[in-house]
Amino acid sequence: MADFTTRLIVVPVIKDPSGRVLICKMASDRGVFPGQWGLPGGGVEAGERIEEALHREVSEELGVSIQKIEPLIFKDGLHEKVFVNGDKRLIYMVFLLYECQLALNQELHLNAEFSEYQWVEPSSLTGYDLNTQTLDTFAKLGLM
Repeated sequence: MADFTTRLIVVPVIKDPSGRVLICKMASDRGVFPGQWGLPGGGVEAGERIEEALHREVSEELGVSIQKIEPLIFKDGLHEKVFVNGDKRLIYMVFLLYECQLALNQELHLNAEFSEYQWVEPSSLTGYDLNTQTLDTFAKLGLM
């Protein structure tokens, strides 16, 4: 048997009214893609419904709430996750991606998982060091 766990990951693809996409830069000391730009999101906890997890992750990571939630695509991959204490673990991740909009009149407040964020025109996404999953997602969604 393989020596890894499986996690269900919810990922919001958030656009603003002008069509720009929100991307976040992962902190350099943690996560699956340390120091790279990508989409926010995280794991569904035991006993949690998928949409509950999506709302919770957006609230925890970005400090905002979302409205309009539409399923987009799902993907999977085997990735090494780096933890704050330096430990590493191989995880099989099933990504559930949703198109979302922020509830009106909110300001983003990133948690420690991210170092910065940008609202980016799709035509400018190639100018960022996007992680492989985000590159693939944007390509599948026709944004790149």
